Amino acid sequence: MTQQAATSVSLPRWCTPSSRGAPTMCSSPPTQSAAPPGSRCSPSPSPTAAAAGDHPLLTQSPHDLVPFVEVPFHHLHPLAALDALPSPRLPSTHMPPQLLPRRVAELGCRIVYLCREPKDVVVSLWHYMNKGLRAVCRWLLPVRQYGPIWDHCLGYWKKSMEEPDMVLFLKYGDMMADPAGHVKKLAEFLRAPFTDEEVGAGVVEEVVRLCSFEKLSRLPVNSSGVVDRSSGRPMENSVFFRKGEVGDWKNYLTEEMAKKLDAVIEEKLKGSGLTF
Repeated sequence: MTQQAATSVSLPRWCTPSSRGAPTMCSSPPTQSAAPPGSRCSPSPSPTAAAAGDHPLLTQSPHDLVPFVEVPFHHLHPLAALDALPSPRLPSTHMPPQLLPRRVAELGCRIVYLCREPKDVVVSLWHYMNKGLRAVCRWLLPVRQYGPIWDHCLGYWKKSMEEPDMVLFLKYGDMMADPAGHVKKLAEFLRAPFTDEEVGAGVVEEVVRLCSFEKLSRLPVNSSGVVDRSSGRPMENSVFFRKGEVGDWKNYLTEEMAKKLDAVIEEKLKGSGLTF
């Protein structure tokens, strides 16, 4: 992650007319739990490829199949790697909407935004950063690299209200409660709905199984090995797959802590229609 948010964003070379209409996966940090790996599946291969054992998700990390726009640093992984992605391209980002390249809107790129219950985000970030309360304080303060989480969520929430055909706002808890329904909703939003034949053949359920946390977290590519995606900070692949559980905050936060966080979020989101 970058140490501080940029004040402006230049147009990446991969955001070209060949990317017209291509989706962008946006999520509120941290990546590890806010956006389950299955939600970032590469859209190109057929889900039936999984049955044959040759789907890319079985041998490559979701974080590599759907690369971040801002991470890792481009002196390690140049933009040429993004240029080489086949169209339609599917990048991901933690950037708030005001920092997205202007061409995202100009080219009609659809945005899928995924957020998570703030208390679960606190716990996930605490584990990921392994810096205790310092991480939690950074999450609450405006100086963190992507801005305070309420502004981040509100930015995409308002966009989804203004342009529902271009921005799909999803909540992790809702998705986990009805994964098949959300897979179909996502396919319809991306203008690639399942056919009646595919639904009848169980393709939707196959996609859910392939992209499930349980399946991906047990694969060797995600459960072992070390990778450097953050410019000189090697991390174990398993760090990106902790639990993915809804409501895990109850195992870590006291009732008093939970009430304080709820009060902050409720105040910041007041009148927006967005609730957690």
